[in-house]
Amino acid sequence: MIRFDISGGADFFSAGGPDYAAAAAAHRLLATGTGAGSEFTGWTYLPRRMAESGELKHVLAAARTIRSQGKVLLVVGAGGSYLGARAAIELLRTPSHNLFPGETEVYFLGNSLSPDSINELCFLLGDKDFSVNVISKSGDTLESALGFRIAKSLLERKYGRNTAKRRIYVTTDANEGMLRDYALAEGYEMFPMPDGVGGRFSVLSAVGLLPMAAAGIDVDKVVSSADGALRDLSLQSPENPAWQYAAARQNLYRQGRTIEILACYEPSFRFMAEWWKQLFGGSEGKNGIGIFPAGAEYNADLHSMGQYIQDGPRTLMETVVRFATPRTSCKVPFEMGDPDKLNYLAGREFAEIQEIAANAVREAHLAGGVPNLSVTVDCRDEKGFAELVCFFEVSCAISAYMTGVNPFDQPGAEAYRKNMFRRLKAE
Repeated sequence: MIRFDISGGADFFSAGGPDYAAAAAAHRLLATGTGAGSEFTGWTYLPRRMAESGELKHVLAAARTIRSQGKVLLVVGAGGSYLGARAAIELLRTPSHNLFPGETEVYFLGNSLSPDSINELCFLLGDKDFSVNVISKSGDTLESALGFRIAKSLLERKYGRNTAKRRIYVTTDANEGMLRDYALAEGYEMFPMPDGVGGRFSVLSAVGLLPMAAAGIDVDKVVSSADGALRDLSLQSPENPAWQYAAARQNLYRQGRTIEILACYEPSFRFMAEWWKQLFGGSEGKNGIGIFPAGAEYNADLHSMGQYIQDGPRTLMETVVRFATPRTSCKVPFEMGDPDKLNYLAGREFAEIQEIAANAVREAHLAGGVPNLSVTVDCRDEKGFAELVCFFEVSCAISAYMTGVNPFDQPGAEAYRKNMFRRLKAE
């Protein structure tokens, strides 16, 4: 299970430390379904539902078909409709997953309106056989709707309209919406977005699991591990790491730490941080309050943003995710003559050097006035991914309830959409 270390924040907490009584009250709102937005807490039992309802079997069967249909899956979606799947694929495979021979390549469309990005993706597809998974609750998000129009056009041009239909997989609302109606009319294979689960909490449904399974990730293990993690995180106690994280970050927020940096020493964690940013930003940033979520990739960002983190305004807190067991081994080679004076490291594991560097960074940042919270995961595998997702989701809901906001709505996200559609129709 996730291990959370609060000690790097201890010198920065207010008198009395983290408020576990407030965390307990917030957790009760979540557990009993009595808090604001309680109709959107279906994610708290989503893994069990996926396993018991037959939805997981449907996902696995479709993934096998997709892999047999060709080399590429094109995932069309925006926000929570693609971030979780991309985070999982990059974390559990590699950011270079699409370059490995024999793997099903997974590309993402519908999260940008950039013509350069769209044309680049069309170029990368080339003449490869591909399928499309469009993901949208309603179908009226402009970026993903236009992305699907592009993808469908490419499919129909390559295979013809009737054959293209068999290569389109739609994940959408089971009961209503423009995309659902369109999919029914065209006879596309459909997967339900689960009732009571908002987009940023949906990665453990078909939204995230179908692209993950197509990429070769063991989603059976993801789902079973997530079910166990949610049971562990239901503990009503200060020993619960979700309580510790939520209470620690809220205490630091009250001390003026308004920006949280989520950092990791694995480059493959980049889109996991992007998923986390949406989760916490969309859940907490309301009513003029909320911690601003930012991501950093260590060691790389230590050579760019390191100065600001070390010596800039003391409005930062830092949460560092570390994986206890590396997946591979790499040792420093010996070089005759020692021209770079690094033979003192020859034969040592890079994982060991990375650990020493991480401890040095922590020491420096603490001395510089940056609270440092630590999340340790056993391994960068399906179980570790599932535990991280559940830990952050539960922590986020508790933390948001502690501030008095509804974690599950997003009224502010609609403002730009209204202006955009008004302008598009007028110009």
